[in-house]
Amino acid sequence: MAYKKSKKKLNKNVETVVANVRSTFNNTLVSIATTDGDVLMRTSAGALGYTGTRKGTPYAATQVANKLAKEMLALGVRVVEVNLQGPGSGRDSVVRALQSSGLGISVLRDVTPIPHNGCRAPKKRRV
Repeated sequence: MAYKKSKKKLNKNVETVVANVRSTFNNTLVSIATTDGDVLMRTSAGALGYTGTRKGTPYAATQVANKLAKEMLALGVRVVEVNLQGPGSGRDSVVRALQSSGLGISVLRDVTPIPHNGCRAPKKRRV
């Protein structure tokens, strides 16, 4: 039996969403999910056509957030919770772009994983 591609289902009555921002030195990835965890939309700086080192810039992250904000406003989203992850330079610019587009930000959470003890250190070098 052949695989049938299902149509994209969008919840039209979503008020609050969660924006997961993964900002690395090389790229900025943003995914928009409902509070239950169902991903509604996602994009990255590379998906917008930026290549190389330009993907990691704050300007590219702003463009990513502006694109997603337009789609969110079309769905009727008003409030956004933002989870920031990673050390990249696009973290703050995504938040600023979401605010300037007319969306209210209720929670700013930093979910960057921090090792409490880390991996085992390599054995001591013998010379």
